[in-house]
Amino acid sequence: MCMTFPFSALVGQQKMRLALLLNAIDPMIGGVLICGRRGTGKSTAVRAIANLLPPIMGVADCPYFCDPSSPRWICSSCQERLARQERLPTEQRSVPLVTLPLNASEDRVAGSFDLATALETGQTHFAPGLLAQANRGFLYVDEINLLNDTIVDLLLDAAALGINRVEREGVSIVHPARFTLIGTMNLEEGMLRPQLLDRLGLYVDTEDIRDVAIRTTVVERRLAYDANPIDFARKWDEAESILKERIIRARHLLPSIRISSYLKQVIAVIVDQRLHAEGHRGDLVVLRTARAIAAWDNRTEVQLPDIEQAVTLAMPHRMRNDGKVTQ
Repeated sequence: MCMTFPFSALVGQQKMRLALLLNAIDPMIGGVLICGRRGTGKSTAVRAIANLLPPIMGVADCPYFCDPSSPRWICSSCQERLARQERLPTEQRSVPLVTLPLNASEDRVAGSFDLATALETGQTHFAPGLLAQANRGFLYVDEINLLNDTIVDLLLDAAALGINRVEREGVSIVHPARFTLIGTMNLEEGMLRPQLLDRLGLYVDTEDIRDVAIRTTVVERRLAYDANPIDFARKWDEAESILKERIIRARHLLPSIRISSYLKQVIAVIVDQRLHAEGHRGDLVVLRTARAIAAWDNRTEVQLPDIEQAVTLAMPHRMRNDGKVTQ
């Protein structure tokens, strides 16, 4: 039994939990940036969300755990094996949740070549990094605003292309690196580079809980979990199962979600004329988020309230100074 704090046992922070759930339903939303003071449950929620997702099928002996059903997003080795009509061994694994430490080196993140072995044997040996480990899963960065520029550039390239390209001393390799980026930060410790900020699909601020009863519940649940994680998790098994089933149902429903031409125009007007956001990424993220909200609510058509809610999640970090979103 997994001893991660159960997602369903989290107290408050509804907007943060919703943002994570929507990314679980549709990873194309592009991740989430969670801002708030220390001790508001940011890291706990991130670690809990991965446990709600169903296992994924992949190539068992592939370091990137390629999905054989998506030929566009498999590595060159798997492509060559398929071209030889080789049967790829497959297995199920849990969705990966990879933590990127602030002090991680470029080689640790992107991967590295064993150049000495290559010179001796003539064979290229590549040691995959964190981007490879996070493929088809979550990449979590705590205090993401404190990352150095080199690592930020690596994340930007991978997030934009869905691949990671490593080049060293004339040797290069490209592998799939499709992940949902989740960053947490404290605004008091500095801002995030605009380029990376725009790449993150959703933005939420954590709440400072002032209600005495709710704060007491938070403490009681944490104490119970720390005292016996297995027993605590067992008590939330049913609630976790309900959430898992709801996510699976929403994922299956997502491709059939309809949105009218009128509501697409509403999104364009809100993003451009009301909020004065630059580019078109905001429009796309609002639309995808609204569709995921409809799927989460077990509906097949996007409604105006879905768009209004999506705007509060997708636009706060994309506006110029003359725009405003009420959170």
